[in-house]
Amino acid sequence: MPKALPVIDVSAPICCPPVSAAPMSDDAALEVALRLKALADPARIKLMSILLTTDAGEVCTCDLATGVELAESTVSHHLSQLRKAGMVESERRGMNVYHRARSQALDALRMVLDPNCCR
Repeated sequence: MPKALPVIDVSAPICCPPVSAAPMSDDAALEVALRLKALADPARIKLMSILLTTDAGEVCTCDLATGVELAESTVSHHLSQLRKAGMVESERRGMNVYHRARSQALDALRMVLDPNCCR
């Protein structure tokens, strides 16, 4: 049985300096590792790609399932892991759940890994 990701405070961005600035504390390393672990799956990368590139800003679970060719229940599981890591926000509307990427979480992660990236 795979280990579940520990719950982290998704309301706060990554709070540590870049990995190249100094040796990281155990807590900071865990926070970064949990986010990277949440992204370390091809289906989750594809889901994030769809969410980050949609013109609508949000996508229904059913449309995401079609986009990644997986069952809705499987997509829901992947989205749950991304949500726990602070990468996705979800909102229920009637029978459907709509998801949107938290691009600021990815920006924070990018800055922790490489502060000189994308400048």
